[in-house]
Amino acid sequence: MKTHILNLGAGVQSTALYLMSIDGEVQKFDYAIFADTQEEPDDVYRHLAWMESLGGPKIIRATAGKLGDCVIAGTDYRGNRRRDGSYFSSIPAYVQDEAGKNKGVGQRQCTKEFKVDVVERVIRRDIYGCDPGRPLPKDAECVQYMGLSFDEPRRVIRVKQRYSARPKQWKVEFPLFDLEMTRGDCKAYLKDKVPHLVPRSACVFCPYKTNAEWRELKENDPAGWDRACQVDDAVRGDGTRGLSFIHRSYVPLRDADLRTEGQKTGQMGLFVDFDNECEGMCGV
Repeated sequence: MKTHILNLGAGVQSTALYLMSIDGEVQKFDYAIFADTQEEPDDVYRHLAWMESLGGPKIIRATAGKLGDCVIAGTDYRGNRRRDGSYFSSIPAYVQDEAGKNKGVGQRQCTKEFKVDVVERVIRRDIYGCDPGRPLPKDAECVQYMGLSFDEPRRVIRVKQRYSARPKQWKVEFPLFDLEMTRGDCKAYLKDKVPHLVPRSACVFCPYKTNAEWRELKENDPAGWDRACQVDDAVRGDGTRGLSFIHRSYVPLRDADLRTEGQKTGQMGLFVDFDNECEGMCGV
């Protein structure tokens, strides 16, 4: 039994893949699995509902729970705590030691626990009917499709390396990369196919946000902004690593300067005002 499954982040690239499957431009998917952290901005859920209305490959929504609640409690999705008091479902926050020295980005476990593992549980349990921890049936072949584009070669390599260590029944494909489609190409493809701006899928408190995305959240999604500030306050106290912040400036999110570099310096220009986009590791 060969099954073709799209890992659906409901962002630009995976939306393009889903619509291309409907149009017959890539392999037809049997299922698209959306791993829901329950912490996406409202526009992501509206966009997902629109995709579900198209009558394309079945979209399965699955979740391990509300990620932010686990981050605040310092537990995994089952409620387990680490003995050393550190955060279990940690997000890639910016860490500063007690002396005020910036130490970079902390450990990131949220994607695996609330995205990767959720998709695999759906495949094993709901699609193939496997008991937890058991291998796929002998006649099974699961092909997962990732919305990684041509401008993300390092991510493609990392995923390929991960799958190379898995049983041969588990395979992975990258149609956008193979077609040499960049994120920009995906946006152009979606321009006349989607009646709204396709959002970038990421939790409201994702530390990879740019200042432009933080401003958008603060101005247009007050509940999402409050939630981000709540999680930011909670991660501050992980004393095993120092102080943590979800804004790259190592200050509380409420106090962060969200202006563009051009607005800060008064030198308004194309390159000065460009906010480098993060890798968007949580959603594609």
